[in-house]
Amino acid sequence: MKMKNLVLSICVAGALFACKLPAFSQTSGNPVFKGWYADPEGIIYDDTYWIFPTWSDLYEKQTFFDCFSSKDLVNWTKHPSVLDTAAVKWANRAMWAPSVIRKDGKYYLFFGANDVHEGEVGGIGVSVADRPEGPYRDLLGKPLINQIVNGAQPIDQFVFHDDTDDTYYMYYGGWGHCNIVKLNDDFTGLVPFEDGQIYKEVTPQGYVEGPFMFKKDGKYYFMWSEGGWGGPDYSVAYAIADSPFGPFKRIAKILQQDPEVATGAGHHSIMHVPGSEDYYIVYHRRPLGDKGRDHRATCIDKMTFDANGYINPVKMTFEGVKSRPIKKR
Repeated sequence: MKMKNLVLSICVAGALFACKLPAFSQTSGNPVFKGWYADPEGIIYDDTYWIFPTWSDLYEKQTFFDCFSSKDLVNWTKHPSVLDTAAVKWANRAMWAPSVIRKDGKYYLFFGANDVHEGEVGGIGVSVADRPEGPYRDLLGKPLINQIVNGAQPIDQFVFHDDTDDTYYMYYGGWGHCNIVKLNDDFTGLVPFEDGQIYKEVTPQGYVEGPFMFKKDGKYYFMWSEGGWGGPDYSVAYAIADSPFGPFKRIAKILQQDPEVATGAGHHSIMHVPGSEDYYIVYHRRPLGDKGRDHRATCIDKMTFDANGYINPVKMTFEGVKSRPIKKR
């Protein structure tokens, strides 16, 4: 009898464990895919989630971009080397922080290259492809922005489509300064604003790099990274404005290190499932206790809002997010 009870107990425990497995398998886990990847740009094309990150390594080895796609946020497919220095003759190292967007049936990948300083060749480039997974080809054969304006190193670009007037803006900038520019119709150049200026500085308090913009309920949510990218205090803050030009008054920090989960959480993007209140923050972070300069991993967690439209602090997790397929519209 004791033996039967023991066997029964083992079977019951096994059944309970088996019941839990499907629930766990329906979450993405964090990091969401293997490898050291940083500065992730997440975007939704139709019914598919895409992430375009930086390959996190020595600058001399950052010479290509991989991307990843998923139908449910849980299972990810790697698309290797969608763009590399072989396709961008003026770039030789430090390709990072892609920004992607679709326009008129074409897919565009903007990127920074060469960690450019004054008098050097490099800065922000743009490439184009017929499919999200590429291959991408250099659109211009030279940087779109090479010079340093308003103190902003030409890196960390984010292309924002304002559906109010069908305008495409680009926010960019490192070294503690952020500019906004207006793109022309085919993304081959910049268009002056009404006052004749081409570059406008929109730097908020605390800004370091990594700008991102999205709209919700008619308001412009401007986000950026603070702290040092190589340290534990890297983080994300935001502002809300009535215009894509601001003014952007800092509200709060919403993503930062957690001594029980990870450090160096920053350089993010946001994915919003159309027709829903489901928002996801895609970001990189550093494993606890890992001091490797380039050991950064891409993660996803839910992002929510309070009753007044302010962003709630994001809780980093190891579980990640639940499966969330997108129905075709």
